[in-house]
Amino acid sequence: MSDHTQTSLGPAVVLLSGGLDSMVTAALAREAGYELYALTIDYGQRHVRELESARDIARRLGAARHVELPLDLRRFGGSALTDDIDVPKGGVEEGIPVTYVPARNLVFLALTTAFAETVHSRDIFIGVNALDYSGYPDCRPEFIASFAETARLGTKQGVEGGAFTIHAPLQHMTKADIARECARLGLDPAWSWSCYDPTPEGLACGTCDSCRLRRKGFAEAGLADTTRYDRDITRV
Repeated sequence: MSDHTQTSLGPAVVLLSGGLDSMVTAALAREAGYELYALTIDYGQRHVRELESARDIARRLGAARHVELPLDLRRFGGSALTDDIDVPKGGVEEGIPVTYVPARNLVFLALTTAFAETVHSRDIFIGVNALDYSGYPDCRPEFIASFAETARLGTKQGVEGGAFTIHAPLQHMTKADIARECARLGLDPAWSWSCYDPTPEGLACGTCDSCRLRRKGFAEAGLADTTRYDRDITRV
């Protein structure tokens, strides 16, 4: 990655899950000239490997601060990522999948806003995507716009005139577009982690929705994904 030489636009808080989208989003914020403050939520997800990726990405991108916040959503359950529910492996289907974590981005953006207010930032970055995604309702543009207004109304900073901007730079990109941005920014895809259900050997399964969308994106972009997948996986 090229050196960051722009004049800083000030602090921006990035919701950094450790996945591909959040990594590219953080790098775009950095490229734009923001000083990165990263927030990672340890919500009890089964794919804890992404937490290690988030730490690595924050370090590589030179985050001024990286907060890893525990929030055990397993106490609620209700998702294949936080409950004893099998992760689907048969292909991406219509509708909202069982990997949807109830109100996750609503909760996470509230926490990200709280962090932003403490570091006097008006800029929040989130890597949601409304094109090649798994049908999650909290990735849609109307949700992001609505939350920005909620943040303005519900914070001291907002009430005093310091409205928040919720940046979602990947909102209208395909996974192939995101893969190309990853390459353009000089990022190694293997720094990130997308798989919902890693193998016992620590490889990405290749067949969960997240793996399928990721692999499809890199294939359509004609780029190599350096992620280590289960060797038995041959088709996107």
